[in-house]
Amino acid sequence: MANHLEDLTAEWLEYNGYFVRKSVLVGKRDKGGFEGELDVVGLHPASEHLIHIECSLDADPWEKREQRFTGKFERGRRHIGSLFAGLHIKSEPEQIALLQFGGGTRTHVGGARIVWVSDLVADIVDLLGTRSPDKMAVPSTLPLLRSMQLAAQPRRRRKLEGSLIPAMPLETGEIEAQP
Repeated sequence: MANHLEDLTAEWLEYNGYFVRKSVLVGKRDKGGFEGELDVVGLHPASEHLIHIECSLDADPWEKREQRFTGKFERGRRHIGSLFAGLHIKSEPEQIALLQFGGGTRTHVGGARIVWVSDLVADIVDLLGTRSPDKMAVPSTLPLLRSMQLAAQPRRRRKLEGSLIPAMPLETGEIEAQP
């Protein structure tokens, strides 16, 4: 089952011209079930770039992550070709672990390159902030990216009566002033 991070990743790939599959069950077993699931897989038809991204919001120790991601990426390499049957895919997939939490200088886990969620979001905001919703709107079929595009635009302050949402109490019990 997809989560918001998988949805955002899939939208970003689609926005950049990839054909995308997400939450794909692979390795059908004879007695039922599957070996596992691939979070996000994309194929760019022009460049033939094949990418497999596993998204994680966990805070597990690196040893546990290493074991889990090694299995996920190995399954990906074994089964990813069947996801695009009939297409001539020439290369091994680029594999990325998209992680929310972690630290240190680690650059890879489970044989795949690490990309941090904060870096992905910054890249998206940086690009979409340069694309006016008036002239280069993200398609409505990509609602997470479209929302990010709106949030990345410069704020326009106008004198209006009230705001959409009234002042809300903070955790301390104070009322936050609305600009």
